[in-house]
Parts: sequence; C-alpha cells; structure tokens
Amino acid sequence: MNLPCQLAGRLMRQPAAPCHELAVIGEVERICAEHGLSFEQDRFGNVLVRLRTAPARRPLVLAAHLDHPGFEILRPLPKRRWLARFCGGVGDAYFRPGIPVRLMPKSIPAILGARQRDKTFIIRERGEGDVERRAWSVKRGARGKSGAPSLLCAPRSDAPTLLGSSKQSGDGHVPFAVWDLEDFAIRAGRIYGRACDDLVGVACALAALIELKRSRARVHVIAALSRAEEIGFQGALTLAANRGLPRNSLVVSLETSRELPGVGMGEGVILRVGDRASIFDSEASRFLAEVAAGVKAGPKGRGQPARAFRFQRGLMGGGTCEATAYQEYGFQSAALCVALGNYHNCAERNLIRPEYVSVSDVNNMTMLLVAAARQMPRYPALIARLPKRLESLRRKGETRLRE
Repeated sequence: MNLPCQLAGRLMRQPAAPCHELAVIGEVERICAEHGLSFEQDRFGNVLVRLRTAPARRPLVLAAHLDHPGFEILRPLPKRRWLARFCGGVGDAYFRPGIPVRLMPKSIPAILGARQRDKTFIIRERGEGDVERRAWSVKRGARGKSGAPSLLCAPRSDAPTLLGSSKQSGDGHVPFAVWDLEDFAIRAGRIYGRACDDLVGVACALAALIELKRSRARVHVIAALSRAEEIGFQGALTLAANRGLPRNSLVVSLETSRELPGVGMGEGVILRVGDRASIFDSEASRFLAEVAAGVKAGPKGRGQPARAFRFQRGLMGGGTCEATAYQEYGFQSAALCVALGNYHNCAERNLIRPEYVSVSDVNNMTMLLVAAARQMPRYPALIARLPKRLESLRRKGETRLRE
C-alpha cells in the first residue's frame, strides 16, 4: 500500500463529526511526529503543519478539513436513548428509523429513531455485548516539533476520555455519533469508507509534505487542516480572518467532490475551477494546469516516456469548498479534488453507504501537490505562458489578415 493510502487508512479509522475531530487530530499529530514535521494547533483547534526549508519563498497552503457529517449528541434521555442533531449536508429522505449508528467515543452500537424536528432525532442504544466496542484515549501534554501542546490518540478498550470537546467527562458521556459503516477498505482500485470526505484530502496533503521532506526539496508549504467545515467552513474562516496564514499565500483547497458529468472517477485529479458559489482565481488555476501538464509530460531530454499521470478540469458545482471561504477573505485561491462516490454517504435508493474514491486519482493528486510545491518559484513564468501564446497568435493574425 502506498503512502497516501496508508495515511488515509490511519485517518479514516478515527471517528469524527463537525466540532468533534480530536481523534483525527491526534492521528495527524502522530503522523507528523513520526516524520519530523512541525505542527501546531491554533486557538480554534485547527492544525497547521509546516515545511519551511525555503522560508523566504511564497507559501503554498494545502487546505483540507478534518470533519465529516455526523450527529452531535444534545442530551441523554431515559431508557438508553439520546437526543441528537445531525450536522452536515444530507437530504431528509436518507434519515430512516433503524439505520445503524455508533455512539462515540466507545463505539456503542445504536440505531436511528424518530425525527423530532428539523434534523434532530432520537438515537437508541442497541444493547451491550452484541458488538465489540472500541474506544480512543486522549493523551494530553505531548508537544509537537514547534513546541505547541498536542493531542495524541491511541486505540484502547477501556478509555472513558471524552473526544470532540476540550472538557473532561466520566464514563457514559457520549458527545457525538457516526454512521455504522466500514472505516476503511481498498477494493478493486478504490478506497471505501465512512469519511473519504475529506480525510483523503488530509492524507494527500500530509503525503506531499512527507515526500517533500524526504527528498529535501526547497519549499515553503503549509497544510491548513481545519475543523467544522461541514457546518459552514468554521475552521477555515477562523484561519482566514485571524491571520493564521501569511497573506501572500497561494491557497489550494483539497477535496473529494461529488462525481458529476464532465469528469470521471479514475480519470485523474480534477483541477477544480469553481464550486457552487464561486469561480476560483484564474492565474492560480492556470499555474496548477501548467504544473500538471509538466508532470504528465515527464522529464525532458532524457528519452523517458510520459509519466502515468492523469488530470482533468471541471467546475464541480455539487457543493461549496474552502477555496470560496479563503478567496472571500482576500487569499488567492485555487482547488483540486478527486471524484467521490456516495457523497456524504448518500447512495441510490436513499441508502446510507460508504463513500469511495479512486486510488489512482488520490495518487495523482499527491503527485501534483509535490510538483506544485517545487514549482512555486516559477509561478510568474508559468502563468506568463498563456499571454505569450496569445500575443504570438495576435501577431500572426495581424499579418495573415492584412494579406
């Protein structure tokens, strides 16, 4: 299994919902510590991972989010029941009584019950002992390479510690719930799991940083891993508004995005020119396109064939991504994504099923991120290629049209 898939597996095995991302954060920080990457959390809990081997260069920011749609537990009810509110974009027809869910952090088996109002539901425990429970513990006090306080999570069978909140609690506290779906699997060239969106994007960002560090590349790259994207880009907006990133950064949003006509799963990483709300920066998108074309062409002058790299371009209007948030706060922004099946776990016939993406698309995204980081010093030259081509065509046109 290659590095992006390995990292995706580690991340996707951690439970998460909007505002309840500590298990995923712990795995991110453990990965960073293993590979000597500097990381820290800002005061809102967003994670910033930095590789600054050339700190004077313009930063490239790889933006991805740590959460996935899920249930926030509002309060306990009698008879092992819980009042829960669903956080994230899933249509009403998918919420059918009897759907299996898991109460976190102890992975207690439960089922979805009656709707109360809007997206508020009763969740009832299925009973003890019929399904093995899992839990995650939070080890506090660890520190990252930057010296910032860290949260490291490890699987345990007896951990009562609350995940998803800074508060401590005793046994029995349930802060959130997720769909009872497989965490991670690879079958027939695809990654399947409850939360491809957006932990695959996080995995690609981390894999790119690890490769750049391994190869001793001269770069300035920041992975901006945000919280609570599924309920209104809350983490990304706090980063954008509170000077969490250098103002001259080029921000590239990384997503898994609903497969739509015009792009195909397995056909390569998608240069996302816009989303449901915005069209992204033309020059930034042109830079990524030029880099992608160079990666596909492969090394020149050595008689080597083109690389097994594919990319496509599309306006992915199935949703709105963090590039819109960063762009509205003045950051030059572009986006990449891979095509996603069963977006937000919504499958045909209104069924809740695992999401899935193409392994080759994930590898292509990582390859392009590595190349883009290395090519940042050539940004002005690469975006100037199109104006030069157009000027050449203009001159030829003037000569021809005068004949």
